Order: sequence, then structure tokens, then C-alpha cells
Amino acid sequence: MISEIISNLELSEIRDAVEANKRLDGRKNDEFRDIKIETGVIAKAEGSAVVTMGKSKVIAGVKISVGTPFNDRPNEGVLMVNAELSPMAHNTFEAGRPGEVAVELARVVDRSIREAGVMDTKKLCIEAGEAVWIVNIDFYPLNADGNLFDAGTLAAMAALKTAKMPTYDKETKILNRENMKNAVPMDCTVVASTFAKIGDKMVVDPTMHEEYASVARLTVGIRDGNIVALQKGGNGGLTSEQIDDALTRAIKHSKNLLKHIK
Repeated sequence: MISEIISNLELSEIRDAVEANKRLDGRKNDEFRDIKIETGVIAKAEGSAVVTMGKSKVIAGVKISVGTPFNDRPNEGVLMVNAELSPMAHNTFEAGRPGEVAVELARVVDRSIREAGVMDTKKLCIEAGEAVWIVNIDFYPLNADGNLFDAGTLAAMAALKTAKMPTYDKETKILNRENMKNAVPMDCTVVASTFAKIGDKMVVDPTMHEEYASVARLTVGIRDGNIVALQKGGNGGLTSEQIDDALTRAIKHSKNLLKHIK
């Protein structure tokens, strides 16, 4: 798989650069790329954001509707996270039904949001057993150059924090999207830091080629300085020391990542 994406020469260069703590783009192993966030970019969405992380760019939109609750949770609303990968973002992505990569991306972002308790779904209940708010977070990479997990989490959070709730008349069952003023009920904000194992080193915020050169990946979700979610990827193993190091670094990075979400 690696040889189909990057040459053996580039693979060797990536490994040598990581070993020397000076990656090919000039960063040290524990440095994120520059991050920029712009909100309110989709007119028809209740909330939206574009996150640029180096050359990776992700757009997220929040759409809110009314539906019936799940039978086993009659007094809880629904929060769903979806990801779609377009061939325009990277030539390895394929159009059509979400593949394994898109499903994993959505699940990792969803896990951090859900495990952090970003949204109390009971606050989304309109009438128990009858009507609840359904909050959909959809995000799409516009350009994929690695670490869509952290960029997607940032985009989802920024979109949620700017989202406004429609109003709903229980008698007429009419949903009104005019003059939306009330914020989405959020209890906290979560961010994620993803590390790739290249050689025996763990690098944060890997580029696409660094991901291909890695043998394992670890995404850490952080809320208020506390670890709330972990997701490992790749076939390689991680030592307890490498995991502990990544967790410590993720907590440190969370403080800077939160500064980007207003």
C-alpha cells in the first residue's frame, strides 16, 4: 500500500526526518501545523465552519430537524456525526457510499464528542416519546493532507458553537427557521490530538504521507484537560511508554487547540 502512494525514497526521508526531530515540512515531532477557523460559511446550515490545518481543509455543517425518539430513549434527542470523502479532496477517495475510511473518520470524531458529553441529549427532548430535536453534524474534507480526525473535530465544535436552534410549534408541528436566536445546548467543548508512530517516534498532526509511512495511529479526545476518548488505528503496536507520552502531549496541545474555537 505504501509503495503505491509514496516511493521508498520518500519513505526513507520521512523516517530519517522524524528520527532527527525535523520533519520534511520543517516541524518538530510535537508541533501542529498552522490552524485557521472560519465560521458561518454555509447559509442554509444552522451552524457551519471551515478548518484549515496546514494543507488539510475540512468544512462542517450543522442541520437541526424534528423527529421521533428511539424507542429505548423516549426522552432523548439524537446527535449524529457523518463524514463524506470526495475524490476532489484526494485521489485515493472514491465517490459513492461511505467506505471504510469515511466510516472510521465519522466514528472517531463522534466518539470524542459523545464521550465528552458535549451535548446532553435529554435537553433535545420536545415531548417524550413523541418529538425530539435531531442534530446532524456533517463534515467533508475539501483537501486531504492528513489528520482529518483533529480537523474534523475542530470543525464540528466550531460549527456547533455557532449554531442556532429553530423553533417548533407542538400544536401545529411547524418548524420555523426564521430569526433563530437560541444557541444549541452544549455542556462543554472537546478537541482531539492525533499521533502517528513512525519508526519508534510519535509525531503529532501527521500529514497524509506521514500517515502512510506510519505503522500505528492514536487519537486522543480531551475535555477540560481530561482524557475522554481513545482510538487506535493501524496494524502496528504501541508501547505503554509511547501511549503515556501521547496522552501527556495531547493534554498539553488541548489548551492551544481550544484557543482556536471561539
